[in-house]
Amino acid sequence: MLPIQTVRTLLLVLACTLLIASCSKTPQSFRSTALEGVKWGKDFELTAHTGQPLRTAELRGKVLVLFFGYTHCPDICAPTLAKLAQLNRALGPDAQRVQVLFVSVDPVHDTPAQLKKFVAGFDPSFIGLTGSADALGLIAADHVVYFKQDKKKPTRIEHTGMLFVKDAKGRMRLLMRESASLEDMLHDLRRLLAE
Repeated sequence: MLPIQTVRTLLLVLACTLLIASCSKTPQSFRSTALEGVKWGKDFELTAHTGQPLRTAELRGKVLVLFFGYTHCPDICAPTLAKLAQLNRALGPDAQRVQVLFVSVDPVHDTPAQLKKFVAGFDPSFIGLTGSADALGLIAADHVVYFKQDKKKPTRIEHTGMLFVKDAKGRMRLLMRESASLEDMLHDLRRLLAE
């Protein structure tokens, strides 16, 4: 787990980024929070649900939608992945140019086999990713993602619910609320795909 001071610093950076984006006088063409030139959210390598290593740099040419969660999540993970599956269907042939990555924040329980079963229930093109607690901690910190095991309920993990969207060149471009409408998500992904 990340030290509380590191988590606070990361949340402050995220809040400042969102504030700057919302105060911009330039009309934004995206309905989500647009990010330009941020230095966080770099490429990383984890183990895919296939058991093979996957480097996000190998996915250049595709828009990446990253969602950090876990398979036993009791509230937002399943509905968010269901919405992303709807989004893939709505994109039609363009869905081949988008890759959803479900990054587990529960390496103890989310084995590749568990992730394979879980993501396949939503869309066979989705990729589940896991790794060591240390590797996931570093990746989460670099993506300004908060997660913490609930001390009262050890199987429950509090975590950031935002979607992180990278363009086809691997640049972090959007912060999308998991509660955003399908129409808004579709609008933003189509704009990125048109670039």
